[in-house]
Amino acid sequence: MRGFAGPLILVAMALAPVASAQVHVGRNVEGGLPWSVAAPQGAGWSLVCRFAPVTYEASQWDTRHWTNKIATTGTGAARGRLPDQDGRCTVTKTGGSGPVAIAMVKDGEVLSDATNDTAHPAAVGFL
Repeated sequence: MRGFAGPLILVAMALAPVASAQVHVGRNVEGGLPWSVAAPQGAGWSLVCRFAPVTYEASQWDTRHWTNKIATTGTGAARGRLPDQDGRCTVTKTGGSGPVAIAMVKDGEVLSDATNDTAHPAAVGFL
């Protein structure tokens, strides 16, 4: 039993900083990196964005709701912001005519990608 306690303590110490690394964004869930989806011919798409874990106020009773992902669908153009200053987004064409594209901006640097194939998503990210 003595040999097992050492590795267990090391694992607990390694995980402690991860739990405390969450940022609490309050009600400002769109205060981070901007993203933009373009589908100039009205194609349908699904968007999944992942980012470092944040907690936010979902309601007056749920003031520390946890998330690390946004998922949405649409057609045509859409914009939004991630809750923090890091993340990556993937857009997948789900149907319709024309391509879909994703772009993100951080500190004046723009990353973008596009696809016209439902089997190959477009992806960008700042981590």
